[in-house]
Amino acid sequence: MIQTDELTRSFGRRLAVDRLSIEIGEAEIVGLLGPNGAGKTTTLRMIAGIIAPSSGRARIEGIDPQTEAARVHESIGLLTESPGFYERFSAERNLAYFARFYSAVDVGDAVGSALDLVGLAKRARDRVGTFSKGMKQRLALARALIHEPKVLLLDEPTAGLDPEAAKDLRVLILAFKREGRTILLSTHNLTEAEELSDRIAVLRTRLVALDTPAALRKLQDAPAIRIKAAQWDRAKICTIEAEPYVLDVSEEVDGVVRFHLANAERDRSRLVAQLVEAGIEILEVGEETRTLEEVYLGLVREGAP
Repeated sequence: MIQTDELTRSFGRRLAVDRLSIEIGEAEIVGLLGPNGAGKTTTLRMIAGIIAPSSGRARIEGIDPQTEAARVHESIGLLTESPGFYERFSAERNLAYFARFYSAVDVGDAVGSALDLVGLAKRARDRVGTFSKGMKQRLALARALIHEPKVLLLDEPTAGLDPEAAKDLRVLILAFKREGRTILLSTHNLTEAEELSDRIAVLRTRLVALDTPAALRKLQDAPAIRIKAAQWDRAKICTIEAEPYVLDVSEEVDGVVRFHLANAERDRSRLVAQLVEAGIEILEVGEETRTLEEVYLGLVREGAP
C-alpha cells in the first residue's frame, strides 16, 4: 500500500530524510518513532505529495504522488499536526466544504457518516470555535476520512491532548485498522507507538530500526552489566566501547558505568577481564534489566549523524 525507495529530502545543507526505504502492507499500522527533527513530518509530506523528494521516490498503491498527485489524494487521508478549520463555521459546514474537493463523494451522506464515526454527530451544527482540542482532532480525523481513503497518514495525532482524549483517539485509530485501512503514524510517544503499531520504524534522519514492538522489546531482555570501580579512566572506557561486542556504554554516575552487550551471558566475563587488564579497579559487578526506553534511546543515539 505504501512504498518508499531511497526517499531523500534536503533543505539547503540540512539533510532531513536520508534514503528511506520501507514497505507497508494492507491493514497495517506502522509507527514512525523518533525525536523532534528526525524527519517524520517530512516523510509524511513526501508520501502525500505535498513536497517533492530531493531523490528517491514514494508510491501509494503503486501511484507516484509527484506525477499523479490527484490520484494519490483520492487514496489517502492526511491528518496534519496542527489541522486548521473555519472556526465560525459548524463542524458540518467545515466537512461539507472539504468534501466538495472529491468528485465521487455524496457530500450529505459523507459528512454524516464521518461525524458519526468519530463521535461528533451530536455536535454537527456547533461552531468549531467552541470545540476542545480533542474534539478538533476528532474533526480532523473525520475530514481525513470524508472520502473513505484506504490509507491514513497521521502526524502526531494525540499531541497536546489530555490523557482521556488521547486514549479515545487511539481507540479510533485501532478501529480504522480493523476496517482494513493502512496507517502510517508519526509520533515521538514511545507508549503510543507500542500500543498502536504492528511495526515500529525508528527514524533519525535515516531508518535506524524497523521491527515489531515484540521484537524490539526483546532487546530489553539483555541486561546491562553494572560495574562500580574505584576510579574510571574515560580513555579506557572509550577503548572498550569500540569493541564489537559492546553495544553502548552509559556515562559514569557515582562510580558506576553500565555496559550494554550484544550477548551479556557470553561476554560478561570478557568485559570484566578486559577492564581488569586495562588497570580498572573493580569494586562491584551486577546486572540490570534494560528498559524499552533505554533500547529506543540507544537506537536513536546510534542513528545520530
